[in-house]
This record gives sequence, C-alpha cells and structure tokens, in this order.
Amino acid sequence: MKVLIKGAGVAGLTAAFELAIRGAAVTVAETRLSLGGNASWFAGGMLAPWCERESAEQPVLDLGRDAADWWDTATPGQVTRAGTLVVAAPRDAGELDRFASRTSGYRPFDENEIAQLEPDLSGRFRRALFFPDEAHLDPRRAMAALHNRLAAMGVEFRFGADARHISGFDRRIDCTGMAAEDDGLRGVRGEMLILRTPDVSLSRPVRLLHPRFPLYVVPRADHHFMVGATMIESQSGGPVTARSMMELLGAAYALHPAFGEAEIVETGVGIRPAFPDNLPRVEACGSAVAINGLYRHGFLLAPAMARRAADLVFNQDGTKELAHETVGQRQSA
Repeated sequence: MKVLIKGAGVAGLTAAFELAIRGAAVTVAETRLSLGGNASWFAGGMLAPWCERESAEQPVLDLGRDAADWWDTATPGQVTRAGTLVVAAPRDAGELDRFASRTSGYRPFDENEIAQLEPDLSGRFRRALFFPDEAHLDPRRAMAALHNRLAAMGVEFRFGADARHISGFDRRIDCTGMAAEDDGLRGVRGEMLILRTPDVSLSRPVRLLHPRFPLYVVPRADHHFMVGATMIESQSGGPVTARSMMELLGAAYALHPAFGEAEIVETGVGIRPAFPDNLPRVEACGSAVAINGLYRHGFLLAPAMARRAADLVFNQDGTKELAHETVGQRQSA
C-alpha cells in the first residue's frame, strides 16, 4: 500500500513511522524546504500526562501514558525519564493544592526532598509535587532522529513539495495542522524562550505555578533551558510580544535568580491547532485520513493518534466505523 502523508511535523512523522513498520510504502510531503519551523519545533517536549490532566480531559492521560515508551522505541536515547517537579512560591501555596486536587501519580515533597532532587532549588520552595513516571525530550533532536530513522526505513521525504500536485497513492493522511481546511479548528498561540546560563542546573522539567502565568522550564543540552509557554487565543504568528517576554522572564527569575543573567538565545512562536474541546481527532473520509487538533499535547498524543490513523489505513471497516469521531467521544463510548 502506498501512502502519502502531508506535513512533516510531529503528527506526520509519527504517522509515517506507524505506517512504515506495518509495511506501507510511505512518502512524506512538506511545503517547507527542510525539517522544522512548524509548531512542533517550538514545543516543550514534556511527556507529562499526569501533569496535563490538571487542565485537560481524562483522554489526554489515557492516551499519553505510553508516549515515553513509544518515543524510546522510535528514537532510542532521546527520552529522559526523570519525572516532573511542580513548585509554587509560598504565597501561591493554594495553586499547588489546586493542582494536586486535579491530578494523580505524584508524591508530595518537602523542602529537604526538593533540595535532594534539584540541588539548585534548595531553600527556594517549601513544598512541591513530584511526578516520578513522567519524562521529557528535546523536540528538535527527537524529530531529527525520527526523520533519520524513517529515511533508513525507506520512507521518502519531499521537502518544498505541494501534496496537491502529487498523485499515485492509495491513501493520504493530512497532518498539516493549521494549514488544513477545517472550519472547526482554532489557533492557540504559544510563545517560548530559550535561555542559556551555566549557573543553573536542572535534571527534569520544573513547573512553577502562578495564578496568572504558570511557567515551565525544560532543561536541554549545554546549559540551555526552554521556557514556556503562553496560551493565547490567536492565529497571529508574529514575534513574541513584550508583555509575554516580561512574564516569561519574570517567572523564570522567580524560579531561580540566576536566570536574570541568562543569555536569551532564541524566542519563538508556534500556532497550535485545537478543536473546541481541546482534544485531537483522527477522521476518515473515503481514502483520506486526517490527524489534527493536537493542541498543546503534540509529542504526548501524536503516537496514539498515529497508531489510530494506521489502524484506519489498514482496516477499511474500521475506517467506516471511526469516521468523524473525536478522541473524547471514543473514550467515553
């Protein structure tokens, strides 16, 4: 079976892998001239289904539990399994209690336990929640590794290509996010920074709770840290705004004062596609399948959506059954 995938973001790459390992001849068409530059490029890379349950529906936890295992299999060596630490300033202790009430799978930590887990945060926070089963990866390195793995498996990549002008395929999978023709999608703007400072060391993502602008800091190689991310109901892809910059930097400084002297290596904006219920969908119509609406859960939920799309491609009866069904509907059925 010959399958054309439109889009080389996280949805397209994960779908290509699921199809290729099942024996499909896969071609990926991407309008950009190279890998990267889409919303996936600016993601945090947190594989944190228990933390995400704080603001997401149960299907996000159910579908995201196996994401770290999937990425470990597809991109060996890219996943760091060190858990997630959630902290709050003493004045925001109520935010920590609220977060705990909406999540599970955590251990309450006191000041001494925080210091043992993350020595650079010693004395800065009295309480925390530690989610030991969560993981993270660097999205850019993971996408590059997956691209190389796919190419070695025989998947063809056509960069700078318009899929509308490519023919000769049995099935097509649309993974183009906001570029897809779907009236139900809306854009959610996420802004991020990459800072570099040798004066802070973190071993895992740290979430700092705040009533107005909760923040996460994800460690990356060579003393780099991804700081994000805003959630603004907008499809504007313009530069990071001054307000967002101040809020992100202020929150990073609140996590550790050394971030005040950090280099701002990069700023970025990604427009994340979302449906009204903030849950992703895999939809089928004839010989076409669409994966969309990953919202802020791209790396977490893309593997589960890719498996579902591959099931549809190889199971015509399943295609008919699942057409125009959302994750939330299927989970509650």
